[in-house]
Amino acid sequence: MIDRATVDKIMDAVNIVDVVGEFVNLRKSGVNYKGLCPFHDDKTPSFMVSPARQICKCFSCGEGGNAVNFLMKHEQITYPEALRWLAKKYNIEIQERELSDDEKREQSERESMFVVNEWACQYFHNILKNDVDGMAIGKQYFRSRGIRDDIIERFQLGFALNKRDALANEAKRKGYKEEFLVKTGLCIENEKGVYDRFAGRAIFPWLNVSGKVVAFGGRKLDAATKGVQQKYVNSPDSEIYHKERELYGIYQAKKAIVKEDCVYMVEGYTDVIAMHQCGLENVVANSGTALSIYQIRLLHRFTPNIVLLYDGDEAGIHAAMRGTDMLLQEGMNVKVLLLPDGDDPDSFARKHTAQEFKEYIEQHQTDFIQFKTELLLKNVTDPIKRAEAINNIVRSVSVIPDPIVRATYITECSRRLEVNERTLITQTNKFIAGDREEQRKTEEREQQRQPQSAGTIDNFGLHSQQEQASEVERLIIQNVIRHGEEVIFEGLETDDGGTVDLNVAQYVDYDLSSDGLTFGNTLYNTILQEAVAHSAEPGFKALNYFMQHPDPAISQLATTLGIDNHQLSKSFEMKNSEASLRQRVQHLILDFRLDIVNGHLKELQQKLKAMGTNMTELKMLMEDYKQTQELRNALAKERGSDVIV
Repeated sequence: MIDRATVDKIMDAVNIVDVVGEFVNLRKSGVNYKGLCPFHDDKTPSFMVSPARQICKCFSCGEGGNAVNFLMKHEQITYPEALRWLAKKYNIEIQERELSDDEKREQSERESMFVVNEWACQYFHNILKNDVDGMAIGKQYFRSRGIRDDIIERFQLGFALNKRDALANEAKRKGYKEEFLVKTGLCIENEKGVYDRFAGRAIFPWLNVSGKVVAFGGRKLDAATKGVQQKYVNSPDSEIYHKERELYGIYQAKKAIVKEDCVYMVEGYTDVIAMHQCGLENVVANSGTALSIYQIRLLHRFTPNIVLLYDGDEAGIHAAMRGTDMLLQEGMNVKVLLLPDGDDPDSFARKHTAQEFKEYIEQHQTDFIQFKTELLLKNVTDPIKRAEAINNIVRSVSVIPDPIVRATYITECSRRLEVNERTLITQTNKFIAGDREEQRKTEEREQQRQPQSAGTIDNFGLHSQQEQASEVERLIIQNVIRHGEEVIFEGLETDDGGTVDLNVAQYVDYDLSSDGLTFGNTLYNTILQEAVAHSAEPGFKALNYFMQHPDPAISQLATTLGIDNHQLSKSFEMKNSEASLRQRVQHLILDFRLDIVNGHLKELQQKLKAMGTNMTELKMLMEDYKQTQELRNALAKERGSDVIV
């Protein structure tokens, strides 16, 4: 665990311009820097970086934060991993304190499994490089596939000895628990004991998007594959690995995917490796599983553009057909390329240079309309079969979420298929209406299975009231973040006859706590408590403090609420007079109280509506309702008619 002193040292050393500059081409713009946002399809530079405040923000999509936030989002890594990345960049030694006994006991099973997998990856890799059998059998296999040493290192390829308990015995000798060898799938347990799952196989480690080893694939070699249907054995699903959520090669490919703004999807391990060796690095594989929604959304973090690059055989065609609609539904731009018969990406890459491969892809990739047209309508003359094929194509168009893109494809379909555009539009709308109706029915079934609790949503608009209340909370905490240390009351008398000054944070806390009120958002409560604790310290600036906060959720929120949607330099110069700031905070507190009272009135209205003939309870409810109305009217009168925007 990284101690707070080390975290502070890292944050003090960070230059956010240097960090962001490793991933984004930045240009000077006044006192700040700007570039194309790496988190969305940015056409004009909208991503601003402030060296003075050590933060960044996109004024188009809203992403931003400090250097840690940026790395977590861009590299898809955890908070500790981002800190270690920065520490390595600035040559800061990480001081990790020894965990207490309680903390050791609380360490998650997931972390233990990651540790075991990391060790196993190094073990397999070391066998390949240094063991006699590893070099003679394993390395020879990779050599026969034309795989270079640098690619072996990049993908951490390895070899498992043929002895059935070699890994198990070495792991136990190193102190790793048998329990986690089995849970990760490295070993199999039966009545005879524990033995290695991957014995005698070439090893392909699976790294997740942040570079952690989550699983392994093992391939039988040479003569052992003859007559054996199952050439590959893969890790089973576990606490840290779900095959439908992972993509082979994503860690090695993610930077290239962002740079090229495109990803190639292939089928197998060796396809990915061969294309890397050929010079095409923006490639991943789903390795034999049906393309899943989780995999698509993972890729969409890096690019909306995908090329399905499969063999031209029946299996490749089926895989391309199977994934097209799912990709379109998630807003991906889909191209398809089926390689010539007899070639897969592995064999094709070994025959061609990267430039030749790229040129072939550019010349032969097709959009999904052309792909399906050539596949479904080739040599089809029967009107019924032709109508079915056209319906299949229009069905794919109907799932595209962007109406402009959908309309463009309908026009293109009309031209290519020689079908009236109005007819295609009508059919598309039928598909869309059917999907919406099915979604509505599904939601109704879900609601019937999970009845709403009383007082959550009613006919009086309580749900809207709660949304308004959360918006008021957001505005209050925004003022705490921006102006928490600014004094808005001077010389207030205390009960003991003295006087006291109150800043924004102290006033908000005092006013709410006097009636035992708290925010519904727990993060807001944490921010308010920290602001109160530090706001009286000399030199404390709430905005700087929270934007550089070690908790990424707080720093991200502070960046979002602390900066207006215009240039950073101007937004930071904006100041408010003490009187107007005091008035705004007081109004917001009254709004907050008023929302709570209105919410209670709605609850009482609901209870009165459902009340039976019990006159005693009815009288009590009516009295409560009357008193609450009086309180509401008093608050409204105190608040006045001003509307705070």
